[in-house]
Amino acid sequence: MLVNGRELFQAAKKGGYAVGAFNLNNMEIMQAIIEAAEEEKSPVFLQASQGGIKYAGIEYIVAMARAAAEKVSVPVALNLDHGTSFNQVVQCVRHGFSAVMIDGSQLPFEENIAITQKVVEIAHPSGVSVEAELGKIGGVEDDIVVDARDATFTDPKEAAEFAERTNVDALAIAIGTAHGVYKGEPKLDFKRLEEIAAATDVPLVLHGASGISDEQIRQAIPHGITKINIDTDLRIAFSQAIKDLLAEKPGEIDPRKILGPARDAMKEVARAKMRLFGSAGRA
Repeated sequence: MLVNGRELFQAAKKGGYAVGAFNLNNMEIMQAIIEAAEEEKSPVFLQASQGGIKYAGIEYIVAMARAAAEKVSVPVALNLDHGTSFNQVVQCVRHGFSAVMIDGSQLPFEENIAITQKVVEIAHPSGVSVEAELGKIGGVEDDIVVDARDATFTDPKEAAEFAERTNVDALAIAIGTAHGVYKGEPKLDFKRLEEIAAATDVPLVLHGASGISDEQIRQAIPHGITKINIDTDLRIAFSQAIKDLLAEKPGEIDPRKILGPARDAMKEVARAKMRLFGSAGRA
């Protein structure tokens, strides 16, 4: 069965590692992630964005996640990624998500707190963890667009106040990452990360981690990062594998033979991330 995301957050924080959160849109992506987790004996967050839910359908997402969780021996949580609508959060809780993220980072500080408190009030009694976001992470996440000029780093004092007043289970912070493909080499603000971690005990989340160097990832985890989101790297592996297959066999029409290699490619990416994050062998 799916586990409350809080279990994964707290175990990672205590163990000094981070759990990978991988976005999915179809069965092959789901299989790639869950097979990697089982083989690496790693806890894992399966997560669907609002766009992913719209594409696949919430019933299909939940059914696939439940089937996957029952098949493996590792703890699996199903998370709503970047929920901006309270009604969307409610729907996910009702349908069986075990974790949700409410993204009020575009709102003024007090309004962000207010909507996050509202989500916590309905999610926690249902055994569902809540992740929030403070500070704007640049780039594009489905229909959420934040220009680099408007991306605002998280303030450590605000992070402490936000965590205390909302009672969230995890907090996504802005320290220099972005969603999508990076145009240059990203550099994380480790001093800010250290200050945020010192100001609050809440588990911290790193979004937009695809494209961040392994060295920077390794440096971030000891300073409180307990969940790391990966989407773009899976997309790149998926699309490249399909391009390569069709270039070699342009007449291939069997979806299984086209999507199979793409699934295998994504699985290897997920396995490598689990080892990098230190979650391999932690289930």
